[in-house]
Amino acid sequence: QVTLVESGGGLVQTGGSLRLSCVASGTFSSYTTGWFRRPSGQEREFVAAIGWSGASKYYADSVKGRFTISRDKDRNIVYLEMNSLKPEDTAVYDCAAPRTVVADPRDPNEYAFWGQGTQVTVSS
Repeated sequence: QVTLVESGGGLVQTGGSLRLSCVASGTFSSYTTGWFRRPSGQEREFVAAIGWSGASKYYADSVKGRFTISRDKDRNIVYLEMNSLKPEDTAVYDCAAPRTVVADPRDPNEYAFWGQGTQVTVSS
């Protein structure tokens, strides 16, 4: 069992920055970790993912060049650095971990464990 806890969300103005953290505990396997978001009234969408070694990183086109995903393997923490935030980035952000190797890190169905989410609100 894996427990994921996100933090770092908040209210920020357009153009501002936030850093989200996802702390994993439990029997944590060495697999990809993903960040997804849920805009109000919309379906969950992929944001970014990172392989266990940190060498492989994946981004949604909408955040590429503005968001950076990284991980601290020793502390089991995955970060999402978000810069140049836009009102359309407003959502609940979740981190997720799989039970095994994922075929498509952008597919939320590949992930078995989810955190409770952290709210990010970007005001215009």
